[in-house]
Formats: sequence, structure tokens, C-alpha cells
Amino acid sequence: MELTVNGEIRQVDVDPDTPLLWVIREELGLTGTKYGCGIAMCGACTVMVDGIATRSCQTPADAVAGAQITTIEAVEQDEVGRRVVEAWVANNAPQCGYCQSGQVMAAVALLKENPQPTDQDIADAMTNLCRCGTYNAVAAAVRDASNA
Repeated sequence: MELTVNGEIRQVDVDPDTPLLWVIREELGLTGTKYGCGIAMCGACTVMVDGIATRSCQTPADAVAGAQITTIEAVEQDEVGRRVVEAWVANNAPQCGYCQSGQVMAAVALLKENPQPTDQDIADAMTNLCRCGTYNAVAAAVRDASNA
């Protein structure tokens, strides 16, 4: 199967229904995308597929063949991604950091779709779970990145 990950065409020999998360982590060695719940609820596994925030733990690899897949490893290659990461650092958004790659990917997808989100837009889009409760810092970082 051929997948385009972070702008690079990659050949992977996996069952078509293998979750994209495991292809990214185990086959491609890109470990920034995390396993959280395995049922697409927590968002730790969020990547972008054709610019849309996607929970990779429940996305079969064959469903994204031919799509542009972006992981946290390449997020700063994009201007919006770079702004989000800078805002994350400036706002001290991460605590333990486990969920943060998924949070960043969700924020980038939001800002690419809506460069000037309202607080309600941010609340609606940022549905990733954070056990440390960094929601206020995450929202502040998204606001800062949208104003940069």
C-alpha cells in the first residue's frame, strides 16, 4: 500500500484494515502520534488527513491511501503549524505532554479551516482530552496563534 506521510510517498506492507496509528508508529517509526484510548475518543492519536483532524487509531490505512497525511513531526513545515507550536510554547500549554501532539494537530486543522475562531469555535473544535487539564492554556495558545 502506498501512503503519503509528511509529503513523502511511503510503501507499507500492512493489512488494509490496520489502524493508521500503528502504520505511522510501527511501520514508519514516527512516534510523536500517541496511542490513548483506542476508540477515537481522546484525540492523542490525531493527525491531519487532507487538512482535516483525524483520529488515527480508528482510521484504516486503506481509507487514507492517496490522501495527504500530516503528523506532528512535520507540523512546523507549515506556517500555521509553526505559529501553533510557538503559541504552545509561549503559553506553557503542555504539562505531561502526552496529549499535546494530538492537541496541536487539532489546533492546526482548526486554524487552517477558520483562521479567526471565536472562543466557541475553539471549544467546539478542541475536543481532545487532557488528563492534566490544560484546556485554558490550550485555548489561549489557539487564540494567540490565530492572532499572530
